[in-house]
Amino acid sequence: MTLAAATELATATNEHLAHISNTLIYSSMAVYTLAFFAYIAEWLFGSRSKVARTAAALTAKPDGAAKAQGPAVAVKSAGGTAVLERPQVVVRSAAGSRDVPDGPGAHGGDVQGDLYGRIAVSLTALAFLVELSGVVARAASVERAPWGNMYEFNITFSTVAVGVYLTLLALKKNVRWIGLFLTTTVLLDLGLAVTVLYTASDQLVPALHSYWLYIHVSTAILCGAVFYVGAVGTLLYLFKDSYENKLVGGGKPGRFATSVLERLPASASLDKFAYRINAAVFPLWTFTIIAGSIWAESAWGRYWGWDPKETWAFITWVAYACYLHARSTAGWKGRKAAYIALIAFACWLFNYYGVNIFVSGKHSYAGV
Repeated sequence: MTLAAATELATATNEHLAHISNTLIYSSMAVYTLAFFAYIAEWLFGSRSKVARTAAALTAKPDGAAKAQGPAVAVKSAGGTAVLERPQVVVRSAAGSRDVPDGPGAHGGDVQGDLYGRIAVSLTALAFLVELSGVVARAASVERAPWGNMYEFNITFSTVAVGVYLTLLALKKNVRWIGLFLTTTVLLDLGLAVTVLYTASDQLVPALHSYWLYIHVSTAILCGAVFYVGAVGTLLYLFKDSYENKLVGGGKPGRFATSVLERLPASASLDKFAYRINAAVFPLWTFTIIAGSIWAESAWGRYWGWDPKETWAFITWVAYACYLHARSTAGWKGRKAAYIALIAFACWLFNYYGVNIFVSGKHSYAGV
């Protein structure tokens, strides 16, 4: 076989793998759609009779003293025995803190809703495996890391985000309430990838031929996926906290808000979840920036040049550092710190999309 024939055969093989990758990505979108509807079914058909915990927990006694939940009261009568459940009563402390039980989850605590939830998680896991296969096929088609352009970054990012979610579930963390929000955003992300950001398989520019591509970009993708999970927790915390505050003030939230928000963890649990997620990945984001500067010195002869991508990576680092500091400061805990966390994630998103699309710099490769 001549060299030209071998080259043509290799090219055909690469195009074939790229086609397989595209097919797998579209297939994963179809399975994610089924998972999305299963999560919808979990929320819709889960019991609504077992989600009235927050209102009872926020019913304060006039004297302001906390009263522990007592046992069920049995009332005997000629017709039989009636059992009355005493609502859990937890009052706010002098500092204004609340001890509110977590909601039962999207399934509402019943068997039917839980069944839909388990089906949804199974479909999510299947879609993850299909999408992961698509990412691997894309990497094989170009014989390099599958994040050389924004299309590849998108499909890898969404894969890792789902992987983080499934990992938390595997660690016995009660985070199934993320599933509906996750599949929604993953479908939007993949839809954007295959329509607007799609780039045909191609080789990298010389500056990207480095082992730092595997280190720097992979950690950036992982950090973004974890930051995303933290941002979902933060956003839901703000909704749940407003709901609890309305109950404390004697207000009556709408039926839709009650049905949805009563099933979520308490605002304090959501706040703690988001903080732990962001705090755990922040050191890795610090390493990502350091690794990028080392790669920049190798590729361009300087560690830092205030390139737009470098600048916004640093702004994101500062924003998350401010959040972590605010979260440990008494006067900035709660909603104020949550707003900073969302601003920090918005900075990460702009660094991800905005800088690549709207700003020219050394990090602009392959158009987008």
